[in-house]
Amino acid sequence: MENEKNIISSEEITENAAVNSAAENEIAEISAEARAATPDEPHDKNVKLMSPGRMVMRRFFRSKLSMIGLVTIVLLFLFCWAGPLFYTQWDASVPDYNGKVEYSDDIITVTRPDGSTYTFHQIIETGKSINDLAKPDANHPLGTDKNGLDVMARLMYGGRISLVISFLAVFIITVFGVVFGGIAGYFGGWIDNVIMRICDILMCLPGFPILLIVGTLIESWGIDLQYRIYYLMGFLTLISWSGTARLVRGQILSLREQEYMVAAEAMGYSTGRKIFKHLVPNVMPQLIVSMTMSLGSMILYEASLSYLGLGAPEKYAAWGTMINSATDPNILENFFNIWGPPGLCIVLAVLAFNFVGDGLRDALDPKMRR
Repeated sequence: MENEKNIISSEEITENAAVNSAAENEIAEISAEARAATPDEPHDKNVKLMSPGRMVMRRFFRSKLSMIGLVTIVLLFLFCWAGPLFYTQWDASVPDYNGKVEYSDDIITVTRPDGSTYTFHQIIETGKSINDLAKPDANHPLGTDKNGLDVMARLMYGGRISLVISFLAVFIITVFGVVFGGIAGYFGGWIDNVIMRICDILMCLPGFPILLIVGTLIESWGIDLQYRIYYLMGFLTLISWSGTARLVRGQILSLREQEYMVAAEAMGYSTGRKIFKHLVPNVMPQLIVSMTMSLGSMILYEASLSYLGLGAPEKYAAWGTMINSATDPNILENFFNIWGPPGLCIVLAVLAFNFVGDGLRDALDPKMRR
């Protein structure tokens, strides 16, 4: 019996060895075929690696709010810059001289000698040389304002002023913030203390009241009203770069001790190259988010100044200037088509830039896995 068991065990071992050998041969054949199909490519070529930039873009475009904001910004720019190329029947600064006739109904009360009174209606016909306060129709899709100017044309050209001024202001603020924040963060010491104390002073200044004072001074100096808003926004940039400088300084303080900065120091790179080629590019993600967030604030600043009469003159369209017409109770109550569209454009622009800023912040955050 023991011999039979040994014989059975030997047979089972032989069969298992044959099965394993056949499996190994099959695996070897499959591997040989795979190597024959890609003879010169290593195995890691079959794995697609995603670059950090592509990962950021993928996370950004997955956010629905970011896409809504981006599409809204694109549509606003197309409306303001491409719109006048197709909407050519009216100019933003030329009134509609086709004229119109208005009828008013006056009630007149007459007292007789015996003390009794009677009333009658008097219809007054008034002819006007300009077509002012026209209701929306096929000729004027958004009507006309009190000066007979087409609201649609002014809305397009007004967006150019509001958006361009805001972009220029944010760009200049970012440049000042990067320069002074980079210098303070890299050198430290008394240079850092001086720049940060200047930032503290600027952050304590009440921005809007100072802009009102500066606007009054500019008007007293006899500067052309067409350029007044540019002077005001330029002054705003001079007192608004402190937040960006603090952001850049904090990032550079943490980056300047990294290994690649020690290597740059050992290779004898100049200070400017180390700051603006090695440190500042690593701060750009935070700067981009800060810029998109600041654009909404700048648009509100410009609109507020124009609404108060300190921005672009009335004949030069701007969204805030168009809303200024709502100070007339008659227009505020009966002509929403004059002040409503520019207000809606301001709201859409601010929301869109904030949505894009939020999306960029989430996409550039390495801890996000959405």
